[in-house]
Amino acid sequence: MVLVPYFPIFAVRTFMIIWCGQIVSAIGSAMTRFALTIWVWQLTEEATSIALFSFFYQFPLVFVSLFAGVLVDRYNRKYLIILGDTIAILCTIIIGLLYSTNNLLIWHLYCLIAISGCFGHIQNLAYEASIPLMVPKQHYTRASSMSSLVTHASTIIAPALAGIFYPIIGLVGIIVVDVVSFAVAVGMFIFLQLPQPPRIEITNYESETISQKLTLGFRYILSRPGLLAMTIAFSCFWFAYQLGETLYQPMILARTDGNTQVLGVVMTAAGVGGVMGGLFLGISGGFKHRVHGMLVGFIGNGLSRAVFALGQIPLVWIGSQFCSSVNLPLLFSSSSAIWYAKVAPSVQGRVFASDHTIGMIIGTVASLTAGPLADKVFEPAMKPGGFLTSVFSPIFGTGAGSGMALLYLITSFFIVLVGLGGYIFPTLRNVEIALPDHDAIVTHASSATDKE
Repeated sequence: MVLVPYFPIFAVRTFMIIWCGQIVSAIGSAMTRFALTIWVWQLTEEATSIALFSFFYQFPLVFVSLFAGVLVDRYNRKYLIILGDTIAILCTIIIGLLYSTNNLLIWHLYCLIAISGCFGHIQNLAYEASIPLMVPKQHYTRASSMSSLVTHASTIIAPALAGIFYPIIGLVGIIVVDVVSFAVAVGMFIFLQLPQPPRIEITNYESETISQKLTLGFRYILSRPGLLAMTIAFSCFWFAYQLGETLYQPMILARTDGNTQVLGVVMTAAGVGGVMGGLFLGISGGFKHRVHGMLVGFIGNGLSRAVFALGQIPLVWIGSQFCSSVNLPLLFSSSSAIWYAKVAPSVQGRVFASDHTIGMIIGTVASLTAGPLADKVFEPAMKPGGFLTSVFSPIFGTGAGSGMALLYLITSFFIVLVGLGGYIFPTLRNVEIALPDHDAIVTHASSATDKE
């Protein structure tokens, strides 16, 4: 018997169809990313080169995210999703053409990843803001956990498929698979009607200046201490998480002499953990007080990553990555459910975009910092004769990747501290109690008007 998250299917038919299409497309995209990571490592053998993937993906989003939020709140979200997917796959096709003609250079990848990321962000933001309109409020956590399954399921399947087919069909063949998966996803989605937020809630949109439209999300967050506390906590977590996430693939490759099979198995274990965590959360519904799910997820993720950093054999990496990823659906879905409940649908595009912009700035700094820290500071410091070897070499050794492992451990401890610290501050701990749901505010206002 296969367990699936409980949903009233008739109420979320559109969500389920889109979700199925996203899984298919995500597998193809993840195969391409995995193949490109192998190609870049084989070409350069530098953590910085791989870290720059994250940098060039996230940095342009800082400038376009707020505009994307305005678009999502104002225009048909279905067409925005199709637009974002289409531009992203066109960039992938260009990469394939450049590679097949022996003209692909790393800077080509960085440019195309930047363009793809900008339009992909519009697609993601439109999809995320549509979830509360497709799913009943009591199922927000379940719906968010199912969305996280898309990423984790692709992490299971894509490395295995890419590892098998990369030696046979090469990068171009994998890109063809990616294009086919995109066509399947769009074909499942194109005839659906995606719900739009009530226009009546946007009372003064036309009278707002461009500056007011772009900054509405920041003002919305700043005026609500609970949301501001969540933003700060997640920003701290995200910096440490992204810094470590940028390093773990080159760290494994360095410690295994470029063994892509080990890397693929570890990534698959992470995907299995994410799927298991998402399925469990989809069935159970998570914590009654969702903020506890977020904070417990921080702590569990950080402790698991600490074990990963201390390990030096594939078995430890596989187990710890599994446990680390089990916590990701819990912390992300719990956080998303709070935002869905507290933010009015008509402004969710701009509020989510503002929150994402902060996260992207944090992520960009982390990605840009991770490579040089690893290549120029921690790796040399952990080589024989390095200034950190006398203290940490008994734990991490002095071989390639030991410096990255030490840096990864530091980020893991920081994540644990963020989770524990969240229980100290009542503004964050009590956010669900202190801040009313957006529909409760509307109901209260309507009742007051009726009495008048």
